[in-house]
Amino acid sequence: MDPTLRRTPGQPLPIPTAQPKKKRTSVVSFFSKVSWTLSVQRQEPLKNVFFILAERAQDPNAKKRHMAMRGLGVMASETPDKVKKYKKIVLDLLVHGLYDPVSAEVIHESVRTLTIILGKFQGKCLGSFFVDITLQTRTLLDDENDNLRYSAFVLFGQLADSVGRKWKTFFTSQVKQTQDSLLIHLQDRNPQVAKACKTTFRACSPYLKERKEYSFQSEEDQRNPKLFWQLSYCHPELLHFLYANKIL
Repeated sequence: MDPTLRRTPGQPLPIPTAQPKKKRTSVVSFFSKVSWTLSVQRQEPLKNVFFILAERAQDPNAKKRHMAMRGLGVMASETPDKVKKYKKIVLDLLVHGLYDPVSAEVIHESVRTLTIILGKFQGKCLGSFFVDITLQTRTLLDDENDNLRYSAFVLFGQLADSVGRKWKTFFTSQVKQTQDSLLIHLQDRNPQVAKACKTTFRACSPYLKERKEYSFQSEEDQRNPKLFWQLSYCHPELLHFLYANKIL
């Protein structure tokens, strides 16, 4: 027996000097939630909370950036009017979060928060940020992380539903470049990602055009140019099968 673990009767048990990493993380998460709840209960001005989160979102510590992005997501969900008031600052922070060079957690939380914002405002608040968000989200569709890939498909589908006239040409070009990813992930190893991809494929179908390298096999099919559109919208998984087997 280790001599350091021996104790005489009546001697108090030794106190652990460190907590397991997983437990420490849970404690940090717990106190973060408690702090947020107490702030709301004390009716601390949301403006102050917002600027605290904005400052933390630029912190050198990745964990603090992650928690800040999550906090912005909570604000977007619970107090959308406040987020709308500072939308340019919020969107700028989230776009920087999308391009975080270190933390996949920060990127993922930024994607999720943007999804909340688009859901609250029907995509009418992105302005010129639409370009940066679309470009980076498109690259995340093939990410190795299942959760991030799933969230990216959800966000890309929302972007497709919220395209304004100003960005229609731009988004159409992005969808064309994304078509292979959309087809591939219809058969994603993760069922939830495959389901999200199918929904996004349908949202993107108005921006898809028949690709020149694909040609219908029969004259009857050539006389039916709507076939591609019907398949892409109603049965994208069938369209993927036809392409994969070179039937189309």
